[in-house]
Amino acid sequence: MGGPWAGKWALVTGASAGIGVAVARELATGGANLVLTARRQERLEQLARELSAAHKVRVELFAADLAQTEAPQQIFAFTQAKKVDVDLLVNNAGFGAYGAFAEVETQRLLDMVQVNCSAVVHLTRLYLPQMLKRRRGDVLIVASTASFQAVPFISTYAATKAFDLLFAEGLAEEVRPYGVRVCALCPGSTESEFHEVAGQAGLVAAMKNRETAEKVARVGLQALAAGKSYVISGTGNYLGAHAQRLVPRRFVTRIAAKMFRPLAAKLA
Repeated sequence: MGGPWAGKWALVTGASAGIGVAVARELATGGANLVLTARRQERLEQLARELSAAHKVRVELFAADLAQTEAPQQIFAFTQAKKVDVDLLVNNAGFGAYGAFAEVETQRLLDMVQVNCSAVVHLTRLYLPQMLKRRRGDVLIVASTASFQAVPFISTYAATKAFDLLFAEGLAEEVRPYGVRVCALCPGSTESEFHEVAGQAGLVAAMKNRETAEKVARVGLQALAAGKSYVISGTGNYLGAHAQRLVPRRFVTRIAAKMFRPLAAKLA
């Protein structure tokens, strides 16, 4: 049975690992054609071979680094040249950096804002007008449970994801009358390369109830198809994200600081 995007084109950023791969597989299973983009060409090629063989869908690839300001325009130009009308934009690409803010490399912080925020805005701005004109289309933005509070030692990451959540919720109301849906997907700790890339490998060992990328992908796509403006994957994550509203913000931040403080700092 085909999914809600069967026969349509979906563009997935960050499609070489984690939630991006899971979203691509879920969409291909439902019969969607795919434009996959990420930095790692060889991983994209491997995924494309797998999905086109298993599901007989069309798959186009475009290697790009969204930390580069020109990348969104290059991706858009690629789909235009291929005469691909993107019905679903999945803004999944993103990364974090763990540690004391003053010790994280400056360029890494700025690249994080570029990938997690600026590229999301730019790609959405490029593809949304076509959706509004057709009076159909969907945008899924991968945010985080970190969107709901300040998180010391991943302060910049949490702030970028708060941006993504509010951007998605506001845009969802703005475009709803045109038949276009926008949803922010807010996962908690997920089985992926994210924590290793962020430098949180040691912290991950203490985390419990990590969800699979496949489960998170299904939750996000189902919520988008249902017209929700945001969704939190996992009952525990949902309760945790909303329970913090009942206590002072500073208290929540202090608790988060104790949880995320690097081990060396705890021992000092």
